[in-house]
This record gives sequence, structure tokens and C-alpha cells, in this order.
Amino acid sequence: MTGFDALLFDFDGVLIESEATGNRHLATYLSGIGYPTTPEETMAQFMGLAGKDFLAAIEAHIVGPIPPDFQSARRAEDERCLLEGIAEVSGATAFVRSLPEGLPRAVVSSSRVRWIATHLEHLGLRAAFGEHLYSGAEHVTNGKPAPDLYLYAAEKLGVAIDRCAIIEDSPVGATGAVASGAFVIGLVAGAHCAPNHGDRLRAIGVDAVARNFDEVATILSL
Repeated sequence: MTGFDALLFDFDGVLIESEATGNRHLATYLSGIGYPTTPEETMAQFMGLAGKDFLAAIEAHIVGPIPPDFQSARRAEDERCLLEGIAEVSGATAFVRSLPEGLPRAVVSSSRVRWIATHLEHLGLRAAFGEHLYSGAEHVTNGKPAPDLYLYAAEKLGVAIDRCAIIEDSPVGATGAVASGAFVIGLVAGAHCAPNHGDRLRAIGVDAVARNFDEVATILSL
């Protein structure tokens, strides 16, 4: 068993490569409407945000209101991804399947439950999390970077937050995870993670940085 009583997983950029996919699409969209933007810039500015916080960041970037077709363009891309699936972050599926059967675990994501559940089905991991799929857009008033979602998930699992380990990849998520009081692992295995990404997470205060899921397993003493 691990040195913790529960394991909380961020989703996008931790279990699936959607951060890279989504930021490429967002950069293409913004560039196409007259705001030249690279995927690296969208990842630096928007990664981990959702809902009103994400939209506010877009408006700040373009110094104006959300374009009329923005939501429809995002919905079309989301539906494409839901239909076709998105690749796992390397080693994610094997890691989840290797967890001790009785170890409580949950997904804690800014994405909605339909997105999480559908992509877990694509990976063959839906049953591994049962009903414990929690969305910052659906289950709490204040999503990431607030700690509320992690505290909510720990309560639902019946585990004290200081007995939980959280795996996060984004600075926004890491900020909330650190504030929750859990043990936080910053994962830099995703394709979206630049060489200095681990340093950004360390500066936020994560307890450990893992370059891959083998290192996550070592940190957790699996």
C-alpha cells in the first residue's frame, strides 16, 4: 500500500493528452481571428482554467469580449475529441491499473463529468474510478485554483485531505492542490510540459515533481 489513504488525479494533462490538443486548437482559433498566439502562449496563460475564469482570461488576452463563434468552435472541437478519443499521457493507463484494489481514488478536474467519463471509457479505465468523478464546473462553486474541489473529493471518499496525495500538472491546479493541505505531486509527463515546467510547479510549492508515472509510483511507495 501507499503512504497515503487516497489518491486524487487531475485529468487533462495527467491522464490524457488533452492539454496539448486543446491548446493547439485554441492557438489556431485565436490566430485565425487576428490575435497571433502560439500553443506555448495558450498553455502559459490558460492551462488549468475553466468556466468563467477561462473566459475572463481569453477576454484579457484579446482585450475585448468573447467572439460570437468562440463557444460553438470549442463545442465542435470537444465533440470531435469525445468521438475520436485522445491519447493517454504515457504510462497513465498502466499506472491506474496497477493501483492496489482497495485504494480509494477520484478524478478532480476542471472539465465536466461527461468529458471525464467518456475519455475514461476510451482508455478502458471507467470502472477504476466508479462514481468518484468530480468536476470543478459541476460540483463546487469555486473551481481551481481554489482548493474546494480537492476538499470535496476527499470528503466524498471519506478520507482526510492530509492523508490524500494529488497528482497535478498545471500551475492553476497545483495552486489549489497545495492550498488544500494534501501531498502534491507535480507531474511533467505530458506533451504540453516545457523543460522548465517542473520548476514552475516547485515554485508553487508541490511536494515532489515526477517526470513519469514510474517516478509517481516511487514517490508513493507503490
